[in-house]
Amino acid sequence: MVNPGDDLKVLILDGLKRAGLSLNHGDILVLAQKIVSKSEGRSVNLAQVKPSQEAVELAPKVEKDPRLIELILQESKSILRTRPGTIIVEHRLGFVCANAGIDRSNVRSTDDSGEWVLLLPEDPDASAQYLRNQLEKDSGVSLGVLIIDSHGRAWRMGTAGVAIGFSGMPGLVDLRGEKDLFGFRLEITQVGAADELASAASLVMGQAAEGTPVVHARGFPYALREGQLSELIRPEREDLFR
Repeated sequence: MVNPGDDLKVLILDGLKRAGLSLNHGDILVLAQKIVSKSEGRSVNLAQVKPSQEAVELAPKVEKDPRLIELILQESKSILRTRPGTIIVEHRLGFVCANAGIDRSNVRSTDDSGEWVLLLPEDPDASAQYLRNQLEKDSGVSLGVLIIDSHGRAWRMGTAGVAIGFSGMPGLVDLRGEKDLFGFRLEITQVGAADELASAASLVMGQAAEGTPVVHARGFPYALREGQLSELIRPEREDLFR
């Protein structure tokens, strides 16, 4: 039940106290995108959106409200695929996702219109960095902060938690040159460590009415360092699914 302007640092520290947890060096706090977006005022009332001609023309093809499509267009670099019910886009943040990550679930209307939707944070890396700075200052320990969302995948059914912004932790861990159990030197293995933690945390958070938007993670198996989302974005020239 986070509202615009709420201080996530205070909410997280209160939650840790209620749970009997303290922060240690190397801990990572994983946040659901929704509470970040809500605190940053990224809610939009569809009643105040005027659809463009492009949105009006696309609406019957994808069977969506043209006002919602207008927001999707504004949040995207390009449209990659469409089908009834779904628009696959390259988000302005660089990743490919459905409907530009715009969502109605768990978004409380601030009036009686019932037409509010939530956009992704403007700059999730910056949001994670700011919160990390605040938490480290208060706790006196070195932390990582990870902001996650649920995305579908081109080649598998179902959604999974993925990183959309982080600070103080690696996104990609390069194991090329490391040896396996039999002495074979790895040649191509790079681990999407931030996405792996995102998926694990998403299991704890849930997807419906669980009300658990922050997960405290301890024991991350890789050294913390400065990192950013761009590590995980596959360059278009290497993307075989576009």
